[in-house]
Amino acid sequence: MNSEKLSLTYRFLRILGMHYSEKDYGQVTLWQLIKRVHKTFRDSFLLSWVMNNWMLSPLLPRKVRPWVLRQIGCHVGKDVFIGDTVKIDSGHSDLIIIEDGVSIAGGTRLLCHQRDFSDYCVGDEYLALGYVLKPIVLKKGCLIGMESFVMPGVTVGEGAIVGAGSLVIKDVPAWTIAMGRPAKVIKQIQKREEL
Repeated sequence: MNSEKLSLTYRFLRILGMHYSEKDYGQVTLWQLIKRVHKTFRDSFLLSWVMNNWMLSPLLPRKVRPWVLRQIGCHVGKDVFIGDTVKIDSGHSDLIIIEDGVSIAGGTRLLCHQRDFSDYCVGDEYLALGYVLKPIVLKKGCLIGMESFVMPGVTVGEGAIVGAGSLVIKDVPAWTIAMGRPAKVIKQIQKREEL
């Protein structure tokens, strides 16, 4: 631990066995913790109950789910399709930008944070590592295939298609098809006049 004085809240969380990183949570006040817990419960309710409520099923993909993502802080454009069981990084939802006409198929995950391994060495404590926070940008008209993972810092270009089950760790250029684990561009989409 560094020489900075750690907050009482952080020390209390450590006593409870919650091993958050000192870098990210070392100076958390009790009020900040209460706000985070409240937001987490509210967002969890919206994401789990409202997003998958069978009574709203005809409206869910194009009306309700985009509305829910806006309520929890995502930047969501018009005519967006959100499939069932899509999971987002609700703690960092403000880092998710979904432009007009984007389609996100069922089971996809959008993750804006991950542990920072840049200075991780033998003998270091994994739980003490900080996090890297980076935005995800899904450009106009792109498609994220079913059961895909989109990792922090990724931009999927306009009109691009990400194949089902892909792990997207790098940007996908506009008007390309990418797939795989990790996702790689496999095809450039042609202009209609070139067909």
